[in-house]
This record gives sequence, structure tokens and C-alpha cells, in this order.
Amino acid sequence: MDALALPSARTEWRRSWKLVLAAAVGFSFMSMMTSAQGLFMGPLQDAFGWSRTLLSMGSAIGATCSLLLSPVFGVLIDRYGSRRLALPGLILTALLIAAFSLLDGSTTQWIALWVCFALVSNAIHATTWTTAVSGMFDRSRGLALGLTLSGSALALAVVPPLTNWLITNFGWRAAFVWLGLGWGGLAFVLSMLFLFDARDLRRTVGRTANRPLEATLPLPGLTVRDALKDWALWRIAIATFLTLTITVGITVHQFPILVDVGVSRANAALLASMAGVAGIVGKLTTGALLDRYHVRWVGGVTLASTAVAYPLLLDAVRTPLLIVVAMMINGYAAGTKMQLCGYLTTRYAGMRNYGTIYGFMSSLIALSGGLGPLLAGLTFDTFGGYGPFLVAGAAISLVSGLLVFSLKAYPRWDPLESTASATPTTTGGRAQ
Repeated sequence: MDALALPSARTEWRRSWKLVLAAAVGFSFMSMMTSAQGLFMGPLQDAFGWSRTLLSMGSAIGATCSLLLSPVFGVLIDRYGSRRLALPGLILTALLIAAFSLLDGSTTQWIALWVCFALVSNAIHATTWTTAVSGMFDRSRGLALGLTLSGSALALAVVPPLTNWLITNFGWRAAFVWLGLGWGGLAFVLSMLFLFDARDLRRTVGRTANRPLEATLPLPGLTVRDALKDWALWRIAIATFLTLTITVGITVHQFPILVDVGVSRANAALLASMAGVAGIVGKLTTGALLDRYHVRWVGGVTLASTAVAYPLLLDAVRTPLLIVVAMMINGYAAGTKMQLCGYLTTRYAGMRNYGTIYGFMSSLIALSGGLGPLLAGLTFDTFGGYGPFLVAGAAISLVSGLLVFSLKAYPRWDPLESTASATPTTTGGRAQ
């Protein structure tokens, strides 16, 4: 049966390119608030007199909720598939982003909106989109995940200038409405039309062949218990957590960082957009390389590269040229970090319980995503600048790169074996 065969890369793309499109736009919508948050800091600070620590608190709230709920949503994805979570999640998330336009200066309201946003947006986190794409791609999984997770880089490229234009011309309240309902509406339509994953295929094949679903399309891989004891997965998790803590902190605060050194809001938005384009290039380049070479080389070098970028933003070093160089390096590397985590999880854990296992990874990703901006804000409020945060980021980049570089050969999952009996065997450095 076609469902049991390993198709060529060309066949995979012919069958599922629309799925990748829907997943990329859906994930870009999930990433939109992170990319836009820095641009709303100035207007909200002017309107309500809030500190940057308070303005950064939304990320911490989202991280806390995701830390607790990501494994739960991972289990739900393994049970019901991506589509059944993504569609209602997109609608509710769009409405809640638009609801930020109703802010009246109450910190309780600000916190409550972030709590609600964090709860419902768990349905459209990376686990939802990467589970769908990873289950439909094998030969070209690296590139497919790269394109899917390019959604975050797309948001980073488009959202800053778009948000700045909306705020300048229509005000920050209207900007929340346009971003929520406009971008969210597009993501919902594409997901409604094209978001079907391997579990949807299993249901279709099972009904057609009148056979048990588990016998039609095996999804081999580790049990959750085995995954918790796997040191390779722990290294992946630690490296991802460390590097994203710094990366997300810099990404959220990059707009005020640039404005604080005298860059105009328009030029700061343009630089942030250029970093987003660099992120897209990073994801696509890394995806293509992952399908050809072991991740220890691709990921190790990429994660360590930001150790060069962060010192270039220090007060004693930075120049206009060095700022641009640092933003491009950080954008390129930032575009790869969740991609590397998702790809490595599929290779070292398999697809049997991918949603649940990546759900635990997502908890750490969420924690880093909330902790990073909060630490950056605290650093600024305490020291009057971001210097200590940048120095720590350089050291953390090197540690994360070394953790990935230390990974051994990929396990090889035989797609023709049953999910209950599939066992990993050691293979060479190239992805199989």
C-alpha cells in the first residue's frame, strides 16, 4: 500500500506541499505576538506608564501556561491529530489578539488577557504543525520542517514593518484587531482546506480497507518512558532551552534596543524585518543541509554562531555596521533553533509518540520564551542597558552548540515494522 511505502522526496512534495503552506502560515500566526510585542512597548508605555518588565510579563505568562499544558496538548495531538486542535485554536487565538485593543490601563486586565491567550494558543504551538508535517515527510523532512517553521521567520520579517505602519496610521488598538483577525483569518482558511496529517490518512485508509487503523500506517518510535531515559533527547532539550532563552529575549527586545541607540522606529522595523528574512534563509539552508548531513555539524555550528553576534551589540563595541551584522547573524541562527529541535526529536524519538515527546520539548521552549524577554527586561531596568544579558548569551551559545555537536548517529526507524515492535538501530551520520 502507498501508505506503507517510503515515497521519494518529489512524491512527498507533490502530495503534501499544501500542508506545508498551511502549517507555515499557521505557525507564523502563532509567532506573530512575539514579533509584534516589542513594537507595542513604546505606545503602551506612553499610554499607561507601564515598565518594560510589566510589558514583558506576557511572555512569562504564556511560558508558564505552555510549560504546564504543552505535554497535555501533545497527548491530544497524538490521539486526535493536528487538525482537530488547530482549527478551533486559530479562531480563539485570533479573537483574543483582537481583544488586546480593549486595554484600559488595568494591569489585571493586561495579565488576564495574556492568561487567556496563553491557554488557547497552546492548540497552535509548534507541536501541532510539526507533528502534521513530520508524519507526511521522511526523505525531505528537514526541508519540510524548515519551510513550516519559516513561519516564525516570516512573522519576524513582515510583522515589525506591518505593525509599525498600522500603529502609525491607525493606532495601537486598531493594530491589534488587524493583526488578530486578518492574519488569523488567513491561517484558518488555509488550515481548513489543507491541514491533514498522517492520522487523518490512517483514518481514511482504515475506513477504505476495513482494517484496524494501527495496522494500516505504522508510526514507529520510542515510548514516552524510554524517551525520558534517552540522553540524546535530554541534550537536545537542554541546548534548545538555553539558546532560545537568549534568542527570544533578544528578538522581543531588539526593537527597543535599536531605538535606544538612536535608530529611528522606521529603520529599526526595517532592520528587524531584514533579520526575519535572514531567519527564512537560515531555516531553508539548514533544512536542506539536514537532509544531507548529520545535525552535529549543521546544528552545532549554527547554534554557536550567535556567540559572535551578541558581543557586537555591546555599548563599547557597536557601530551601525556591526549592529546590522549582529542582527543578520542572530536572525539566521534564530530561524533554525526550533527547527533543529523538531527535526532531532523526530530522528531520535520517532513518530510513535512524537506529539507527547515534543510536547515536553515545547514546555521547555515555552519556558525559555517567557523567561528570555523577562530577563532582558529585568536586565535593562536594573543596569540601564542589555550588556550583561548579551555577554551571558555569547557563553550560552557556545554551550548549546557543543551539546548538539556531541550527539551520536541517528537511530533508524523501520516504517514497515509495527509501532509496538519498532526498535532503533545505529546508522551512519547521514539521515536515513
